[in-house]
Amino acid sequence: MSAPTTTPAPTASTDVENRLIDVENLTVTFHRPGAGGGHEVRAVRGLDLTIAPGEAVGIVGESGSGKSVTARTLIGLTGGDPQISATRLEVAGQDATDLTDAQWRTIRGRRIGLILQDALTSLDPLRTIGKEIAEALRLADVVNTERRATGERPLSGHALAAAEREQAIALLEEVGIPEADLRVDQYPHELSGGLRQRALIASAIAGRPDLIIADEPTTALDVTVQAQVLDVLAARRATGSALLLISHDLAVVGQVCDRILVMKDGEVVESGPSQMVLTSPRHAYTRRLLAAVPSAASRGRLLATDARAPQRQNLSEGPDAEPLLAARDLVKDYPGPGGTVRRAVGGVDVEVRPGQTLGVVGESGSGKSTLARLLIALTEPDTGTIALDAEPWSPLPDRRRRTRRHRIQIINQDPISSFDPRYSVRDVIAEPLRSPAAGRRRPGRAQVAERVREVAVLVGLPLDRLDASPLALSGGQRQRVAIARALVTEPDILIADEPVSALDVSIQAQILDLLVEVRARTGAAIVFISHDLGVVHHLADDVLVMKDGQVVESGDVDTVFTRPAHPYTRRLLEALPSLPAAEAA
Repeated sequence: MSAPTTTPAPTASTDVENRLIDVENLTVTFHRPGAGGGHEVRAVRGLDLTIAPGEAVGIVGESGSGKSVTARTLIGLTGGDPQISATRLEVAGQDATDLTDAQWRTIRGRRIGLILQDALTSLDPLRTIGKEIAEALRLADVVNTERRATGERPLSGHALAAAEREQAIALLEEVGIPEADLRVDQYPHELSGGLRQRALIASAIAGRPDLIIADEPTTALDVTVQAQVLDVLAARRATGSALLLISHDLAVVGQVCDRILVMKDGEVVESGPSQMVLTSPRHAYTRRLLAAVPSAASRGRLLATDARAPQRQNLSEGPDAEPLLAARDLVKDYPGPGGTVRRAVGGVDVEVRPGQTLGVVGESGSGKSTLARLLIALTEPDTGTIALDAEPWSPLPDRRRRTRRHRIQIINQDPISSFDPRYSVRDVIAEPLRSPAAGRRRPGRAQVAERVREVAVLVGLPLDRLDASPLALSGGQRQRVAIARALVTEPDILIADEPVSALDVSIQAQILDLLVEVRARTGAAIVFISHDLGVVHHLADDVLVMKDGQVVESGDVDTVFTRPAHPYTRRLLEALPSLPAAEAA
């Protein structure tokens, strides 16, 4: 994806009078209750930050680094009764050290727009997205301000509501929502995650704020939609709006921002022009983040340690090996609005060979996750067949699959939602062994305990965490629990559906390394589903590219990604942001 074109932004040093953000020595501390009166957690330590009109500044770092706390403090939404101190804390030209809620409300939306990662909790579930956007337009008086500027009379009542609805449709079209005239009257729960995120962005930019704070705005989006959203933000910047972009995607930040701040444990450990930070990092932490980014260049090595990746077991994996799992002409339809039928998967063939990692890529709605559910037989195809070791697998009554269920296991994107909240980590991992679907004689208590220990060691999960609740674990540890649970029955195939999309780049690197090591040590094949083409190029042997429920291109991952034959594949690859260092290599 080419970098968005914008006019040169004024730097903070040349526009001191008009700085939108001018912060010196910001410290944010929370009190955490506990034994002995609890303790203090300093989420942000001595942060300096300036943002001028038209400037784009990025903040990168792992979870817990202080990125989001910084962003929320700049808009008066820190939460949690914090102690906030600063030598200087000026927001939109006002001293923000002691603003009331009413004063903050005059800044939010009008002067500063906020885009959060989780659109489902940010949008009002009781309002259509059109009314959500219309409220932002009305608060900033956008419609009538435009009319006054052209000498027209202000509107009110039904006429104003109709004009705001038209502007809401235009904003939805601007952020790339198809059929915006229909979507404008839908509620958030009626939209996909990607559409909800775009609707939230439309609401945030509706008031034409001077500064847009975007906290992980594209994490849940496909590369083509991400590119479109970044172009929207770039267009707003070209009109004079400033941007504070918070993301764990270093390529996105590098492509959009003039300057980057790298945060670790609440402190800025490195800052400077984007090109310098990404190509000549001074701090070891920045270098570690950059080394953890998966891409074609990282194939064959472990991301977290830069060591050579372990070789897999020799299971005759190759184009002439007999497929372990073979799907033929799979079709799956779902009912759509107004009595229509949506074809989620249409005529797809898949072969998975022993020890192979097969990547599946495509945009939201392309059929990737439906295909995963078909392969693991959580959903039956309308037509077509799936065979496991040349024996029927689906469609088939589940009682006839039960003895082989243990051979195919799934790793979900959101592991915590798939865990029984009453269970300890030990119980979560052991659950498949206690199920009749394991297909084998149930092991005794001692055997279960030993197998749980074995897989915990295999996935690098500390044994002293086995009796903890999954809620007490970090995101990376929870994903290790999900992988351990999938491995406990010694499966031949792992279906991994977006298993790292919600993780920081360094935690993502550890999980990707773990999957490489698991494949080498167990010989399990992996079907890896992701919208992140860099991850798939790093990990997979072969790839399927899906669009509108069909496979439009497939083959060796290097061949497909370096010499794509289909226009859709080329479009995906062109939209993929890359680091400056990678481009120069």
